[in-house]
Amino acid sequence: MTDQSVITLASHHDVATTLDRLASIVTEKGLTVFARINHAGGAHRVGLDLRSTELLLFGRPEGGTPLMQDHQLAALDLPLRALGWEDETGQVWLSYHPASAIAARHGLGDAVQPVIEKLDQALAAFCAGAVAADP
Repeated sequence: MTDQSVITLASHHDVATTLDRLASIVTEKGLTVFARINHAGGAHRVGLDLRSTELLLFGRPEGGTPLMQDHQLAALDLPLRALGWEDETGQVWLSYHPASAIAARHGLGDAVQPVIEKLDQALAAFCAGAVAADP
């Protein structure tokens, strides 16, 4: 993965389990899961093939609102999201935009940098937990 605005982690689980785990982690941390979109399911319903691909949207106002207050168009990238997907070899991945990439894309100011740093740390921990092998 060469795009630095996207972080991609290999998962030890199938797509559904990876996103189940992520949803559980973010919910336990007090965030809200707003939506879960099964792109492969949608494709299959119209007779098209797509490897397992699911998107999870999650967040909470304390994290996203300061970004939108700084530059309202940041709302285009909020709530936070993570994509679970299976590649052509069967490997499952979890990809997400770090908050720092969202901040760069929207030219967010120095005032929100502490929020950006906290979001980056939280996203990294949430996603690492979702893809980790069971103990």
